[in-house]
Amino acid sequence: MTGALAVAEKVPEPLSKAKTNIVFATIVLGMLLAALDQTIVSTALPTIVADLGEAGRMAWVVTAYLLAEAVATALAGKLGDLFGRKLIFQLSALIFIVGSMIAGLANGMTLLIIARGIQGFGAGGLMVTAMALIADTIPLRQRGKYQGALGAVFGVTTVIGPTLGGLFTDHASWRWCFYVNVPVAVIMIAMAARTIPRMRAVVKPIIDYAGIGLVAAGVSCLILGLEWGGQEYPWGSPMIIGLFAAAVVLLATFVAVELQAREPMLPMGLFRSRVFTVCSILSFIVGFAMLGSMTYLPAYLQYVNGVSATVSGVRTLPLVVGLFVTSIISGQVVGQTGRYKYFPIVGTLVMALGLYLMSTMGRTTSVWLESLYMLVLGLGLGLTMQVLTIVVQNTVPYAQLGTATSGVAFFRTVGSAFGTAIFGTLYTDQIGPNLTDALMQVRVVSPEVAANPQSLRALPTEVSAPIIDAYADSIDHVFLWVVPVALAGFVVAWFLKEVPLRDSARAGATDVGEGFSMPEPSDRLVYLERAVSDTMRKARAEGPVAPRILADAGSDLSRGEAWALGQVYLHTRIRGAATLDAIAEVHKLPDEVIEPIYDRVIGRGFLTEDAGGLRLTDTGRAEVDRIRASWQRWLGARLDDWDCSDPADRALLDQALANIAAKILDEQAREQEVAHV
Repeated sequence: MTGALAVAEKVPEPLSKAKTNIVFATIVLGMLLAALDQTIVSTALPTIVADLGEAGRMAWVVTAYLLAEAVATALAGKLGDLFGRKLIFQLSALIFIVGSMIAGLANGMTLLIIARGIQGFGAGGLMVTAMALIADTIPLRQRGKYQGALGAVFGVTTVIGPTLGGLFTDHASWRWCFYVNVPVAVIMIAMAARTIPRMRAVVKPIIDYAGIGLVAAGVSCLILGLEWGGQEYPWGSPMIIGLFAAAVVLLATFVAVELQAREPMLPMGLFRSRVFTVCSILSFIVGFAMLGSMTYLPAYLQYVNGVSATVSGVRTLPLVVGLFVTSIISGQVVGQTGRYKYFPIVGTLVMALGLYLMSTMGRTTSVWLESLYMLVLGLGLGLTMQVLTIVVQNTVPYAQLGTATSGVAFFRTVGSAFGTAIFGTLYTDQIGPNLTDALMQVRVVSPEVAANPQSLRALPTEVSAPIIDAYADSIDHVFLWVVPVALAGFVVAWFLKEVPLRDSARAGATDVGEGFSMPEPSDRLVYLERAVSDTMRKARAEGPVAPRILADAGSDLSRGEAWALGQVYLHTRIRGAATLDAIAEVHKLPDEVIEPIYDRVIGRGFLTEDAGGLRLTDTGRAEVDRIRASWQRWLGARLDDWDCSDPADRALLDQALANIAAKILDEQAREQEVAHV
């Protein structure tokens, strides 16, 4: 509850359209950098391995980034409330710069993996604070448009990331995949310093440090055990057994801590909901299949098809196109019909088919067939990914809405880390013996040449064929073993319960940007404000809202008079005093424009004016209270399907509606009054 009250007490001054766009551009830069580096290295990985060696640790270049991002995602939102989101946004960018510089200068795989972890920590902070800053700085009724655009930016990075990485690798160096971040991030920090308003929570949040630390350590031990088992150490060695035992102990302790925490990172009570549990499992599987396949597809294309790093990025586009198409279509259908259950059922089955088809690819497979197989996998991912967040937002208690949504995103990120690590383990288990057998056949090729896709392309066909087949068989083995994971998702999807969708969720489902789920802040008010924004957008299509509100309130005020009283109420509440000059300055209006309306309400006895400024009379305060109550009734009737049967949840929603109603009164009436004048 404290998070909602803290934000509500900080109603920002309205920004001009130009300044709003500059703020948004700054936030987009942060999101772009963070999201881009999830995929930019995928096409560079074969060249990185050829340069630095240690092919068995290739997956950790991606996994380290994702794990650190998951931890930062859980932590950054609360730190933003504690120290201010602008500061955390800038500090996250600075951490991202440090990680990028170290990664670009790395002379070994160990240092590169550490640098990627630093990058990931900064990226998680950038992503979460980017979404929170939208809520802080963008006017409520415009917020849905900007958040949808930010989601689309996140989705587009999956297209340009691999291609951009390939361009740098082919025409400069793989190190420029990291160096390029530095000047962009410096510009972003400078822009943030000048444009983003400084806001800070009134009430300090409670941060679940123990829970975040335990889940990070537990998941890391589990992934390390899976990554090192059978490679660095035998499966039955004390190290591997110790890692798995440590993971079990740490994760069990995490559960115990979460059961006792005042504000847990992941409330265990959420798992009593079958819908949340099913969506979390499916989100894990989607992340597992998507990032794992996108990490190893460029390697397949470079080693087996002999294409350049740039072309390998372009050749993965069918997967992304399929994901885009079905994400958008499923969102539109869910928005129109409110039905969603069969999307993840069909999606996981199509995903399994795509993975199986990709496991049949080889040296003689045509480009068109490979593209078709990737398209099938992308179609399945898009059908499944879109609906999971929408479903969760419709089934959990309102007080847990933000936590549950960020929890599903957390499982997707952890699934991505597991997918990349397990893909890496399966690949390494196969490529070693397969490549050894191939080199034994040709004998004239050194391991260094075989590990370099550019050198491999230069060999005669009869010499390179056994080596290429070794790579094809190894990566096909990976895709084949992930088919059961997708089929497990197909079985799990049947247990997804279908419930009627709220109108706000259905409206959000039709936004293109909503198809690309991002790490999001766990602030409950952010989600409620998005729902209200969608409700307002739908209501405006039916005609002006303000006259209905005034009529319901039994008020004989004109819209202009209601706006004038609302301004005095808000200025007094936020700044302690209201003056004609201050109100005119905030709205970029000459005093003469709004002075007649204030003379009118003063004449009617709703306001008084003295040396201290404008003040509501008892009559004026009663009028404002009636209008605010009418706003609450209007919103409550349209958001009544939120699950707030618990008295504490209802109190939280009532408080949030009271705060939001004041904002909406300001924005809606101001626009109408200016048009009227």
